[in-house]
Amino acid sequence: MNPKLRDVAEHAGVSVRTVSNVVNGFRYVAPATRERVQASIDALGYRPNMAARTLRRGRTGLVALVVPEIDSPYFAELAARTVRIAGRRGLTVLIDQTDGDAERETELLHGRRSQLVDGVLFSPWAVAPAELAARTDTVPLVLLGEHDGPAGVDHVAIDNIAAAREATGHLLATGRRRIAAVGIQPR
Repeated sequence: MNPKLRDVAEHAGVSVRTVSNVVNGFRYVAPATRERVQASIDALGYRPNMAARTLRRGRTGLVALVVPEIDSPYFAELAARTVRIAGRRGLTVLIDQTDGDAERETELLHGRRSQLVDGVLFSPWAVAPAELAARTDTVPLVLLGEHDGPAGVDHVAIDNIAAAREATGHLLATGRRRIAAVGIQPR
């Protein structure tokens, strides 16, 4: 049976509120009291009830990263950096792969799992801007990449024209004269 706050309070000889303050990082707890409560937490193996915490706070501490392919170097690096940055903010990242499939992207765009997350970082390949504009889910959405989005949707992208100009300028400055761009844009 999982120990409750009251079990920890009883074990430490403090109030339930004091245990709650320690668990939630409230800074106005005397160091000796904090140590005693922490020792009781460790001894009893207490773990906060995440479902109750989610209900109380109205937040899950989870964000979704939806990408077309996790095995490409670009999206793998994006996922790794997203996880690191989210971790510094106390968030956990759920990663979903769409394979660039329009049906899957649409399903995730319209909130099939929205009750599970506090926000969605979304890099679509197949879903059209009109579909993005028709979204009714209220979970915050940030578009990633080159896909055009509707007004009012946050969007993080690079200026590909400026980036190409800068890369070409660099190659020209180093004496290169035969320059080509090679790649695909699956759409």
